[in-house]
Amino acid sequence: MFRSLKFATGLLLTTLAAPPAVSEEHEDLYYGEALYFAYQGQYFEALERLDTEVKQHDDVDEPELDSLFAYMDDAEFSLGDFELRYRMHHRAGRAIKAVLEGAVDEVVRNDAAYRLARIHFQKQQMEDALLALDRIQGEIPRSIRDDIEFLRANVYLAQGKQLESAEVLKRLQDSDEYGGFASYNLGIAYLQNGQRTAALEQLDRAGQINTDDASELAIRDKANLVLGSILLEDGEFERALPPLDRVRLDGPFSNQALLKAGWASMSVNDIERAVVPWSILAEREVTDSATQEALLALPYAYSKLNIHGRAAIHYGRALDSFGVEIKKLGTSIESIRDGKFLEALIREEIRQNKDWVIRLRSLPEAPETYYLMELLASHDFQTGLQNYLDLADLRRKLLTWRRDFDAYDEMVNIRADHYAPLLPDVDEEFRKLDSRMRLRVEQHKMLVKRRDDLLTTPRPEFLATPEELQILARIEAVEARLAADGAISEQSALRLQRLKGILGYTLQTEYHARLTEFDRNVRSLDQAMVMVQAEYDEYVRNRQAATHSYEGYDKPMRRLRAEVDVSVDKIDQLMARQGHLLEGLAINELVTRREHLEDYGDKARFALADSYDRATQAQAKLGEAP
Repeated sequence: MFRSLKFATGLLLTTLAAPPAVSEEHEDLYYGEALYFAYQGQYFEALERLDTEVKQHDDVDEPELDSLFAYMDDAEFSLGDFELRYRMHHRAGRAIKAVLEGAVDEVVRNDAAYRLARIHFQKQQMEDALLALDRIQGEIPRSIRDDIEFLRANVYLAQGKQLESAEVLKRLQDSDEYGGFASYNLGIAYLQNGQRTAALEQLDRAGQINTDDASELAIRDKANLVLGSILLEDGEFERALPPLDRVRLDGPFSNQALLKAGWASMSVNDIERAVVPWSILAEREVTDSATQEALLALPYAYSKLNIHGRAAIHYGRALDSFGVEIKKLGTSIESIRDGKFLEALIREEIRQNKDWVIRLRSLPEAPETYYLMELLASHDFQTGLQNYLDLADLRRKLLTWRRDFDAYDEMVNIRADHYAPLLPDVDEEFRKLDSRMRLRVEQHKMLVKRRDDLLTTPRPEFLATPEELQILARIEAVEARLAADGAISEQSALRLQRLKGILGYTLQTEYHARLTEFDRNVRSLDQAMVMVQAEYDEYVRNRQAATHSYEGYDKPMRRLRAEVDVSVDKIDQLMARQGHLLEGLAINELVTRREHLEDYGDKARFALADSYDRATQAQAKLGEAP
């Protein structure tokens, strides 16, 4: 009972955990798509997309331009969360530890510590789980406060620290989400600690909680069943009846409750009362072990009431039912050996329904599933089964990807056919543009250098207009010609000096205004060059993207095909081993059930013969009476 409790609480943590947070809008469509799949419970698909997106983001040259840049912290945390939900505990633990050790917000760190503790709990690493919980300090997200406390209580319970667990569970009894579970677990904690009176009182309270929540209704029934079973085993038959009667007739624990209620009534010699629950139970699904026991218990009760004829009829019905079920079990064992059991488990239409395990019962060509409901619900079998189903999913995805490689090849060829004829002409035009641009870049650098030099060493003549430069050149030419002819007069020399003086005066007096205008023009040119450089870089990127869209894919595609083939072969080997293990467990379960039914059948035959004898004797006595 206690071992199943650990599984139930562990499963509860997985089931009731809050889904990953999603904002209203996401600019990064791939991240948004990953979150969409996560909210559908398709964590492999979410991992597939987000892991690829994060790796691509790490490889880009300018990550700040990538749409994922603003969401990187959330994306890395979500990766760990998805890995945890896909049961990749080792990788998820590394990712979440990185968040804990990083410079992140206190709320995020506490959330990560809780998730890490949950990983350790599911891996039965209780000390590590408690250490992770102890790292939670400061502000705690409201959505996981009760989750943290409930996990802490379960860790204490798993460590045998019942008193510490009880203190936490007492505080959780008013929780909207965990109130019913905390109330039940508190009773179990008392029971494990040897506090029998307190345990029975607590289980009685848990069995009477007022709720309409399906999960809490189930745990309420479980509390009543456990309480009734304890009292029944201790011989307190009268006290066992009220909690057993509180179990709902349509709940998951109703069959066991009906069976035990009948035995409790029989134990206090209230045989007629025992007939009522056993009559109800005998009409239910005959594959259930409680129903099979009731098929024998009901005629036994009638025999105690000396209604031997009816007892004989019910023993006969039980014998017929056992014979049919024994034959069905034999067929089931052969069906499993033929591989039909595993084929039924991996049916996509079955698994799309959350109650797919129960729906297996309705498959006429899969009789092996009739008797395996209890086995399918066990923790060990569920773990092995989930591994097998994961392998089947991976194999199906790998085969799909292998077929998709042909589509990728076709897409690459289409791109090559489109770009290959266009790029030579584009490259020719670009080379011409590139040479002109390089010239303009050098000219721009020269102008910038001249401006910087003029700021430190004024040179007015450098800011002369073309007309002024032309006039100055003509004056200097006249001076040179006259000097060469030796015909320059004093008057001509004075006139030339006057002209040069006027020009120099203009350059000197207008120097600062001209320098300011020159600087303004250079700054405007700076902006233009920035735009030109940006357009140039954009073209280079587009040009590279065009080439990269169809070149260099041959080797990666061959490598991926080889990796897929190797992975499929490895998965086939693992599936064969895991499937053989599951089939062995299923066959052993069915063999045990068949032996059990054969034993029931033997008892029914002897009881049937005895009932016929007693009925005949009773009839004879009635005939002899005057």
